[in-house]
Amino acid sequence: MTTKQTINPEVMIASIYDSLTKSEQKVADVVKARMNESVYWSVSDLAEYANVGETTVIRFCRKLGYKGYQDFKLAVAQNKVDSNRQEVGEIDESDSMEVLAQKITAENTTTIENTLQLIQSQNMEQACQKIIHANKLFLFGVGASGIMAQQAQYRFMRLGFHAESATDSHIIAMNCALATKGDVVIGISRSGSTKDLIDALEIASHNGAFIICITNHLKSPITKYGDIVLLTSSKESPLHGGAFSSLISQMHVLDIMTRYIEIREKDRSINALQKTAKAVANKLY
Repeated sequence: MTTKQTINPEVMIASIYDSLTKSEQKVADVVKARMNESVYWSVSDLAEYANVGETTVIRFCRKLGYKGYQDFKLAVAQNKVDSNRQEVGEIDESDSMEVLAQKITAENTTTIENTLQLIQSQNMEQACQKIIHANKLFLFGVGASGIMAQQAQYRFMRLGFHAESATDSHIIAMNCALATKGDVVIGISRSGSTKDLIDALEIASHNGAFIICITNHLKSPITKYGDIVLLTSSKESPLHGGAFSSLISQMHVLDIMTRYIEIREKDRSINALQKTAKAVANKLY
């Protein structure tokens, strides 16, 4: 993956952190803790602070997508937090409703902005073209990601696509077993490590289906079977699984894709939207 220098290095570090070696994670930890200071360090300085060799620092920078340490430092400098920007801080149990609303709004805004930085237009366009020409579209996710798969199916159906979604591991596996060349399978997993989903995508991949992965982690197991990987960005601890911020980042990527497809396939979309709207019109008062 080629990383643009305008991408926030913190976002990329979070995306690949779990795939780094222990020595590289030491570098990542120092950079995250002292991001603004690191702009002024030499490669030897960072290596010393992290207690690793200089080659580990260089390897860390290249895994992020930079040519070397200088490219990495330039990206850090370009993305330094504005000192005048208001920091809303962590959520505290003493926060009033007004303060809590402000903090959560800021968090969700940051989630969308960070996800935008991870979007690679070429990958997104290729994914959309594959969907446009797909014989059949499958959308799979487990748990909270499954909710997003169902929502995306609804949207694609409204645009005229033969789309199916599933959240049950057995049904996902059976659908993947029936997927063939010409079909597109979208696997949604924040962690990228959901075994039931990954095992099923492997089956679909071997059958020749085109696989699109939507995940937070660039080097996670799910990406092994992804023909295209679309990255999202959200912070979620093990105790907060299924956080809305994860769904917001996934929804943002899917919203961009469906809007792009709707514009590119204008006639098809208008026709399908009219038909589907008419079909449910008598369900409303």
